[in-house]
Parts: sequence; structure tokens; C-alpha cells
Amino acid sequence: MTNTLHRYGNADSFNDDYIIFAIPSVGKNDEESIPKLKEFLRICTKHNPVNLGNGNRGSLAPDKSLSPTVHWTREVNPDWNQVIEGVNKPGTVSAVFANKEDAEACLSEIIEADFGISVNMSTSVTNAKDAAKNCSIKRHSVEYALAFNDPHDHLPNSQVLELSTMCGHGMISFNLARKMLDMVREGRRTSDQAAVTLTRFCPCGVYNPIRAKRLLEEASKEQR
Repeated sequence: MTNTLHRYGNADSFNDDYIIFAIPSVGKNDEESIPKLKEFLRICTKHNPVNLGNGNRGSLAPDKSLSPTVHWTREVNPDWNQVIEGVNKPGTVSAVFANKEDAEACLSEIIEADFGISVNMSTSVTNAKDAAKNCSIKRHSVEYALAFNDPHDHLPNSQVLELSTMCGHGMISFNLARKMLDMVREGRRTSDQAAVTLTRFCPCGVYNPIRAKRLLEEASKEQR
């Protein structure tokens, strides 16, 4: 079970969304796992990740000079080494990729490293099946997320859900996703700016800014 299991969208919506996790098991293989988790992340950085996360410490550190406009003005230069060095106790680490080539290349190198800890990939079932086949391994298991059940019509529309559910811990509110959609449609912010802003609110680093940018642009075109 991962916090990315309930990402909203159809199967085709995940062709630019692959998340690879490494998770030690408490009392089983967590001792001496910190160097392995760091090396896992180092391998991931070699294959063009679009986000990197440490479940215990978050992803990228916040800007030191915060202000009401900081989300639109600060530079976006991810320091992956900062994330890696922040791993100081056993826990979940992850990397997000925006295409199958990078994800499969990373997975192949992880398989070769053979860390002896659990590794899983979160994407569409078809994408995961193909990745396992292309990396010459047999898929161990698969988990499905069932459809959302909203008999009282309280949930927002699918465009908002696709953006907000990429943070599995619910740290990106429906209202924030809706606001970013409106700002892009109105030309007040670019899709890049809006996607980066949404990504910053996901502390564990599994949000996909590339997919978010695409979703924002598609929603803006539909509105026109």
C-alpha cells in the first residue's frame, strides 16, 4: 500500500507518471538500511527524476526568505543531494519519473543493485506490467484502487481531483487546485508556475509537476 495508490485519472493519464519507492521493513531489514536508501536515491538521480522524496524529512527544503509572493518568484533548482543527505533514519524514499524510459532504466539499475529491501512502482497497471517485463523481472503483486464513491456529490470535478490526489497525504487542497486551474485559464499564471506551486505543498516528494503541468494546460484548452 502506498500513498500514491489513489491518484485520480484513467490509465492513459499515467503515461507520464511513474513513482518508484524503497521501503525497509521494521524489525526485518531496517538495520543498516540508511546507506542503502541513500544509494537508492543516488541511482534515481541518474535517470532524470522530476521529484525526489524522503518520507521522514520531506522533499526540498523551504525557501529561507518566505513572503506572500515567494511561490511565484523563487528559482526552481532542485537540490537532490539535500534530499539524499536528509535520510537519517529508516523510512520510505521515492522518486518520480515523467516517462517510461527513465523509469525503466532506473528500475533496471535498482534491480542490479539488489538492496534486499522492498521496492515498488506506482503507475497504471499496464505500465507497471510492461516495466517489469522490460526489466526482466516477474511482478510480485498488484494493488488496485477502486473508484471514488460520492453518493452525495461532495467531491469536486475530475480536473481538480487529478491535481489534488497526486499528494496522497491530502496536503494539496481542492481549493488550491481549483485556484491554480482558474489562474492558468485566466492567464494570471503560467502552467509551469502553477505546477511548481502545487508541488511545493506535497511534503513527501511524490507529486509530479510534469503531469500537473499537462493537466493544467489540457483543462485550460477545454475551457477555451
